[in-house]
Amino acid sequence: MPTSYINTSRYLRMAATQSDGHSVVLQSPSLPELSANLPSPSELPAEPPLTTRTSPPPPASVPTSITSGPSSSLVTEKALLAGHSVDEDLKADSASTSEPPPYSSPSNSLETSISHDPRGIHGTPYYTGLPRLDYRLYSPPNFTLSSDCTTISSKADYLTASASALIGLIRSQACTPPKPLIHVKGNRGRTIDFDFKMNLMGLLVADDVSKRLDYIRCVAPGELAFRGGAKPDILPEVGDRELDEWCRRFIEDPAPIKSFALERVVANLDTLYIEGQIRSLIASTQYKGHINISFPVTHAKVKVNSIEKPSKIYMGMKNLFTSRHKYKVVQSIWPFATAKNGEEGRKCVVQSEEVWWREWRDSIQYAIAQKRGNGAYVTNEDKLEAIMEGKGKGVASIDWGGTGLELEEHANRGSDERRDA
Repeated sequence: MPTSYINTSRYLRMAATQSDGHSVVLQSPSLPELSANLPSPSELPAEPPLTTRTSPPPPASVPTSITSGPSSSLVTEKALLAGHSVDEDLKADSASTSEPPPYSSPSNSLETSISHDPRGIHGTPYYTGLPRLDYRLYSPPNFTLSSDCTTISSKADYLTASASALIGLIRSQACTPPKPLIHVKGNRGRTIDFDFKMNLMGLLVADDVSKRLDYIRCVAPGELAFRGGAKPDILPEVGDRELDEWCRRFIEDPAPIKSFALERVVANLDTLYIEGQIRSLIASTQYKGHINISFPVTHAKVKVNSIEKPSKIYMGMKNLFTSRHKYKVVQSIWPFATAKNGEEGRKCVVQSEEVWWREWRDSIQYAIAQKRGNGAYVTNEDKLEAIMEGKGKGVASIDWGGTGLELEEHANRGSDERRDA
């Protein structure tokens, strides 16, 4: 961006009248250039914050010299008016510059809630407080979301007829992360004491695009996977340009029923550490029931299906099954960190598991103490209350109801249920 400046090259002349009636001319050299001293584009942040436009600083006091008459003189009201006109000229010059200020406040309220996508897609809605993503990609046209929110699928003809269309879909869908969760549930027999969830998606997406670690991975040579058949296999292999080649093979596959899938995968998140911390926290409340902690992942799959054309009248069930060709050869990897917990040189995208636990421990303990149920979420509001109001701190034990013998019976019943399952 070129440096913006105001250049006033003319001399300023002001008329004044001395006490003896002689005219006086006040003269000043040209004003110094006002340089914005802006950094080069490489020095600018990826997403510069919006700042309020400010008026340029007032010009420095202008030294004056008297060209005629005695050395002592009085500046009359006319000179002051002339000075005022100079200020007006400066404002006019500033307003007439061809380039706007490099940082300016939005012109309307719409611009405050809309920003450009961090990956360069213009017009992408940006929601304050949420990861910077194009959320429209989670519900593309002609796709439906499964009831468990794990898979979106489509039978659109163009996706099974055009390799370029399928490649474009896979690449765009790979730019959006899955939504990993923590699901914590405690029960004594049929009594559910607490049942809540936590969203971990924000730990996969850094606001700074350069710090994101996501990438597309295709099935490796010798890896067992669905490569266009009814069963997993290690063949065929496609060599270079893997994604393009797999999409081309899918489009050209003459099988009457076929499907192509993209799977979003969370990598290098130490779920064992998080689960252990939660179990220890629950144990500190003297809870004797059955505890179940799981890490489900929603919005994890994108699936393209062909329209089922064969008639079951002319095809036996065996032939119908063997004619289903599956392509599960592409993954979108979203690492929590560059390596597994404990490995040397590990760097996390947002924060480590230990830091996350310190920030959310009190909120989780408060949710347990309140016996939060029905799969409700522990959110940033709980985090604020823990920080600002101390909720969740100092919870030593919780009255779970029932006698010690009853609690033991519930625990034994839970063990029997797990063994029978």
